[in-house]
Amino acid sequence: MYIPPYLELLWPALCAVRELGHSAKLEEIDERVIETQGFSDAQLAVLHKDGPRNEIEYRLAWARTYLKGMGALENPARGTWVTTEMGKSLTEPEIEPLRKAYLAKLAEARRIKAKAVEEAGADLELAGEGADGETDDWREELLQVLLKMDPSGFEHLAKRLLRAAGFINASVTGGSGDGGIDGVGVYRLSLVSFPVYFQCKRYKGAVGPEKVRDFRGAMQGRGDKGLLIITGNFTTEAKNEATRDGAPPIDLIDGEQLCELLKEHHLGVETTSRIIEEVHVQAEFFADPG
Repeated sequence: MYIPPYLELLWPALCAVRELGHSAKLEEIDERVIETQGFSDAQLAVLHKDGPRNEIEYRLAWARTYLKGMGALENPARGTWVTTEMGKSLTEPEIEPLRKAYLAKLAEARRIKAKAVEEAGADLELAGEGADGETDDWREELLQVLLKMDPSGFEHLAKRLLRAAGFINASVTGGSGDGGIDGVGVYRLSLVSFPVYFQCKRYKGAVGPEKVRDFRGAMQGRGDKGLLIITGNFTTEAKNEATRDGAPPIDLIDGEQLCELLKEHHLGVETTSRIIEEVHVQAEFFADPG
């Protein structure tokens, strides 16, 4: 099963951000690249190591990171990517020279760091460049923790998340006779409120349309609003099935979105902000200090 390396995904990833209005969420970028490159469900099912993230998403994360280092993309907020002025006009033949220049810059930075640490007499550990919190990062760690939860615990976590997100009367209904429904919550929108049934499953890798159809069948006769929460990712066919004409729509939350929601609502995820000071010497000032 061929999975393109990150360097073959640089141009498709940049084009995806451009096509999405020069600003996009990482899941939007992934979806657009998967669509334009025509990746099959079999390719999407190839996991990175033991999962739950698939290998294509992992390599796309590296592609975004390299595009940032090359100066074509910026990452002003976690999960949000925008094109720079250079990125807006960059052509495909210019990608590889920029990548090589960035690799040379990284190598020089590592060399300087190694020399400084060696001179200080400290132990040296040269870790690979992280993909701006998108590869072997907190999401990977969190998803592995979620996969190890027992089903009941995961259902109650989903209930807490719904409550934190504004649902009222959220409860777990899972059990031997749940019929595929794990819980229900009431969502209030202005003067109107309606029940939302949810199902949460700890899946690895890609989840196909059959899971969406099964959940919709379990909802039949109970309500029209459904929420399917998983730790893996949904195939394009699953997303199309969720919004199929003539059928009750199903809202989907994949592993990436689940991590972001848990972080946003501080459920088992602690965020620490760090201020980085950058100092620049203005040589022209000293020429005529007045």
